[in-house]
Amino acid sequence: MRALLSALACCLALPAAAAEGHRIQVTGELIDTWCYYSGVMGGPEAVVGSAHHTCALWCSAGGIPVGLQAADGTIYMVLKIAQDDQLAGGDTALRLASHMVEADGMHYERDGINYLIVDQVISDLGITNLNHEDYGPVPGFAIPEPKE
Repeated sequence: MRALLSALACCLALPAAAAEGHRIQVTGELIDTWCYYSGVMGGPEAVVGSAHHTCALWCSAGGIPVGLQAADGTIYMVLKIAQDDQLAGGDTALRLASHMVEADGMHYERDGINYLIVDQVISDLGITNLNHEDYGPVPGFAIPEPKE
């Protein structure tokens, strides 16, 4: 009986431990996670900055989760930004798409995925990655090859 109670106590403690997070401040670019993880637009360098801004808006408005790519390359799935009730397609996410921001919030990690609940956007530096010179208004790899 004692073993059963010990096992039950351990199992009940696991969900509480998994839900613990810690406060962080992170600086990075708000990205569209579909294009980043699927590779549909090319490598990770093709889904950031001004060349990807319009697509980031479309994906966010369409319900694709927003991510924050930190300077060290860490990707955080953003679950909520400040007081927005609705993240994907929410006014804040659309206003900040492709912007470099400094955010303060709660970081959670589960199964190797980083999650961030942003309590406050401390600073908004706008779109600082102006990469149209590299990719043009529409990346070349996004234009279908003509049929022969």
